Amino acid sequence: MDEHIREMLKYIRFRGLLANWDLYIELAVKEDFSPVQLLNYIVAEEYTIKKENSRRLRISRAKIPEKYMIETYPFQRQPNLNKKRVLSLYDAFDYIEKKQNHIWIGPTGVGKTGLATAFLIQAVDHGYSGRFILFPDLIEILYNSIADHSEASVIKLFASYDCLLIDEIGYLEIEPVQVGLFFTLMHKRHKNKTTIITSNLGFQQWTSFLQNTQLTAALIDRLTENSHVINMKNCISLRPRLNKVE
Repeated sequence: MDEHIREMLKYIRFRGLLANWDLYIELAVKEDFSPVQLLNYIVAEEYTIKKENSRRLRISRAKIPEKYMIETYPFQRQPNLNKKRVLSLYDAFDYIEKKQNHIWIGPTGVGKTGLATAFLIQAVDHGYSGRFILFPDLIEILYNSIADHSEASVIKLFASYDCLLIDEIGYLEIEPVQVGLFFTLMHKRHKNKTTIITSNLGFQQWTSFLQNTQLTAALIDRLTENSHVINMKNCISLRPRLNKVE
């Protein structure tokens, strides 16, 4: 390849063409491509490469600790879980467009996080922005933002994700100011974005960690107004752990 061509390809960031120049030339000769066919092929390859790179970047930014797949969830070991409903929600993939929330409720170890993560990854794979965060970590970030008066920007950031997965709600008692910040975030996401939540506590127990009856009622009202609540209370703990994607 001519060095000038190489530098131009680097500048316009045609990484796929830069890496596969000789392969494309060889293929064009072998398949007797016309100039138009060759151009179409190269454009299609560049498009595929850039889309995949964008997907990988969104996955990285989503900070998903373990990348579970819906296909490997052991539904056969959870007869009390409504498999048809879960797969119907997944296959329809209209929850982002409809700004619908998903709330997974059940004891530790039944696979709530794995299933919720599969839905988050699905959204990211389809081009939407997403983020995974543990509830205690989210509360800490919100609380720490008070010190430098960055509450508004932090809430704006978490309100901007098309799909936000908040894992393990209910494992931490929080102070009134933290409850207020969390409620503000959920209020901003209400009817605008999709929020996925996992909790080991039923709604009637949320007052125990939010410690504010009125705010708890208002929060639950907003979260459940346009949502799918998946009850896994009667499911069993899964061992070994769920399969994940590397």
